[in-house]
Amino acid sequence: MLLDPGMDLTLRPMRYPDFYERYRAAIRNTWTVEEVDLNSDLADLSRMTPEERHLINRLVAFFATGDSIVANNLVLNLYQHVNAPEARLYLSRQLFEEAVHVQFYLTLLDTYLPDHEERVKAFAAVEHIPSIRDKAEFCFRWIDSLGGLTRLESQDDRRAFLLNLICFAACIEGLFFYGAFAYVYWFRSRGLLGGLATGTNWVFRDESMHMEFAFSVVDTVRAEEPELFDDRLGAQVTRMMEEAVEAELAFAADLCGDGLSGMSVGQMRQYLEYVADQRLVRLQLPVRYGTANPFAFMELQDVQELANFFERRVSAYQIAVEGNVAFDESF
Repeated sequence: MLLDPGMDLTLRPMRYPDFYERYRAAIRNTWTVEEVDLNSDLADLSRMTPEERHLINRLVAFFATGDSIVANNLVLNLYQHVNAPEARLYLSRQLFEEAVHVQFYLTLLDTYLPDHEERVKAFAAVEHIPSIRDKAEFCFRWIDSLGGLTRLESQDDRRAFLLNLICFAACIEGLFFYGAFAYVYWFRSRGLLGGLATGTNWVFRDESMHMEFAFSVVDTVRAEEPELFDDRLGAQVTRMMEEAVEAELAFAADLCGDGLSGMSVGQMRQYLEYVADQRLVRLQLPVRYGTANPFAFMELQDVQELANFFERRVSAYQIAVEGNVAFDESF
């Protein structure tokens, strides 16, 4: 089974072809930081109010460390326990994409914060910005949750692994980053920071694929070991999601202050609750909040990405992958 201890190295016969197809789809979505033009954003930044500048500075400070935390958990806790070579192919690709995201946010900080001291503070945000530190500590708690576990021998071990995986997929990539994306697309809805929005489109696409891969791992484990998915696990996941919403709301209060036109802490609460419910439903758990999405510009996100595919630079197209693979082939 997928979480059995060991390190299966055999790609034929392929046990989980869906994971391999996800890997191939990720390859087709290759992009580079050099394709993102941030020059036009500088004029927008110069016209922003102090409150808007505070929001964007806090946002890029979070971005600077968020994907590094995800990559660390991928290497330390996830790769060694998913015992299928086709799944590890995808995780290897995901690690590359996390590195591209880190490079993008590095470039973003270097462009948006020309002052050296401001950049140093942004990169050290987890140490001196409480709202970012609290989110990082939430992440670190789940990175440490496996306690150096090297083999998933018992059901408790496997539940611990599932909680770690679900946390990083549903709470961190699926909530913290989606909350951050909402601020970017709020700016875009006002015709601002087009370069940031372009790069975020591609990060958004990557993160959506990362999240769906993790959920497909959960689906596979559920099919193979349904006894792991008891009421206790469901309650733990729901409580975890509640904690993530509260941590992200504290971040929203830091960013939004008394509120900006079209962006307030109250609206972010609604949006985060809506997103949290979407993650719970995907995990076959009851909704917790029953809140509607307050941001029309987020409902249009998929439409915007489709428009980018046909109307923007050639770089919006996927990279072709040559050759065909049949799953019944033998060596």
